[in-house]
Amino acid sequence: MAKEPKPIDDLTIWDDAKAMIKKAREEGIETVHERLQMQTPHCKFCELGTTCRNCTMGPCRISKKMPRGVCGADADVVVARNFGRFIAGGAAGHSDHGRDLIEVLEAIVEGEAKDYKITDEAKLIRIAAEVGIETEGRDIMAVAEDAMECFFGDFGSRKSEVAFLSRAPKVRRDKWDSLNMTPRGIDREIAEMMHRTHMGCDNDAPNTMIHAARTALADGWGGSMIGTELSDVIFGTPTPKMSTANLGIIKEDQVNLLVHGHNPVVSEMILAAARDPELVARAKELGAEGINVGGLCCTGNELLMRQGIPMAGNHLMTELAILTGAVEAIVVDYQCIMPSLVTIAGCYHTKFIDTANKARFTGGIHIDFQPKTAMEQAKEIVSMAVEGFAERDAGRVDIPCEPVSIMTGFSNEAVIEALGGSLDPLVQAIANGDIRGAVGIVGCNNPKFKQDSMNVGLAKELIKRDILVLATGCVTTAAGKAGLLVPEAIEMAGPGLKKVCGSLGIPPVLHYGSCVDNSRILQLCGALADTLGVDISDLPVGASSPEWYSEKAAAIGLYAVASGIYTHLGHPPNILGSETVTNLAVEGLEDLVGATFFIEPDPVKTAEMFDERIKAKRKGLGLSE
Repeated sequence: MAKEPKPIDDLTIWDDAKAMIKKAREEGIETVHERLQMQTPHCKFCELGTTCRNCTMGPCRISKKMPRGVCGADADVVVARNFGRFIAGGAAGHSDHGRDLIEVLEAIVEGEAKDYKITDEAKLIRIAAEVGIETEGRDIMAVAEDAMECFFGDFGSRKSEVAFLSRAPKVRRDKWDSLNMTPRGIDREIAEMMHRTHMGCDNDAPNTMIHAARTALADGWGGSMIGTELSDVIFGTPTPKMSTANLGIIKEDQVNLLVHGHNPVVSEMILAAARDPELVARAKELGAEGINVGGLCCTGNELLMRQGIPMAGNHLMTELAILTGAVEAIVVDYQCIMPSLVTIAGCYHTKFIDTANKARFTGGIHIDFQPKTAMEQAKEIVSMAVEGFAERDAGRVDIPCEPVSIMTGFSNEAVIEALGGSLDPLVQAIANGDIRGAVGIVGCNNPKFKQDSMNVGLAKELIKRDILVLATGCVTTAAGKAGLLVPEAIEMAGPGLKKVCGSLGIPPVLHYGSCVDNSRILQLCGALADTLGVDISDLPVGASSPEWYSEKAAAIGLYAVASGIYTHLGHPPNILGSETVTNLAVEGLEDLVGATFFIEPDPVKTAEMFDERIKAKRKGLGLSE
């Protein structure tokens, strides 16, 4: 029997989302919210992490009545295996993104990617010097080639540690060494995790969890950091600028093309093609005023940070954007793309175009996007969108709101420049208590939560307490729609944060980029710790992924904890079936790495817990409240 749909007001805090969910129900179009209802109740064994399918002697389910699987593995071993593989999946996703950027840099060096270039040469020289490459008096392409080889090497098995580990304080690196947690190579740690969790290998849960942390660190200080830094090198390092967000960025009188996924290699070229005079002229021939490119999720964040393009929405807005009836094409690369988008696009005139061989979608239009032919292929894609304008049904168009303003572009370089060239003013603001601490709120939407209620609620509670917030990924659009990403938001902040942000003309919530760009936050924490002569775990900082859902979010959370950052999750990963693994995550890691996870679904209680942690860390540094 079909379940009664949940009230729309229970699903989201946003008026634009409510309008589109209502439209979907009226038109008989299924969204993520209906599918979640149909999938519940969930399997309790899966939720606890106590089901194992790693060999064909099973599958096995571990419980009090059946305490061991066929091979003899107990709940601790099974849960650790499953969590380790979950972390490996997340680390693989973000790190493969980094590898794609190295491959584009390689194509630039070899002269095979005429449509791409090294945009920020100064940054390339700076990061090359950081990893031990000679730069003085050398041609930029020679430096780029050496950097490319260095970062390709980080994916292999011949190094003792990944190159950017030099950015972590020595005391932190010594701790990792003592725990056998130092990430040696990105692919090496991922492959070893798959080996360790094969039947008959690592059957000691804490040992498996240590390697899970090493795998996550290989992502945070390796693959993700490479992805962030090379994106800056190729496309430009973000600087502060204004833009807009919500479904109101979709224009009734223009060709609307939305980019979705994570990889700026595709979306940057789509944006450039959309500005081609011939394509714009063709759009006008068909009755449009122009071509409008908008962003979804992290690929949107990448373009927002560097180019200021507007954001249509985050993860739970992706289906709803198509429901406006005014989207000519949605162009995707990889990660966080719901297969349902193909089905919903088919209910309208919208063309769904996928561009990556590692992320093809049945029913979509596939373009095998390659750096060698990037602009040619981008123009082909934009042309499809333009021609689609003539197919739009004006009677089904419903754009439910006007866009809101947001400020973006806060890379570490931009922050340091705003501070006058060093971190000293930030250190001083922390020392005198104007900024009591900082928390990175990162990641996702999960339909198990009322959309963005936790993301926005936590940000508001933190800034009231003079705690600076750094936002990445899907939290960006949420914070922007809530009015937190503009300088005027200081009126919602505590007196100290209001004073500091007001003097700099910046919001109390800073947009720090896509989910890959959480590596910017790691780098900033490492630099602050070095400036103060302490470990990252001594800093008054925290991390949170309130509405997380993905393997990547779990990897981010684990590399934050392993780096010494107290980390919040709005709901637990599937580990509660093992008391050993659960206790290690929420207690035992404190003794090992100086930080733990904590789980809390209420934003006020979460802010209070961060507040207490920050008080303790300030006291430890000899700072008053």
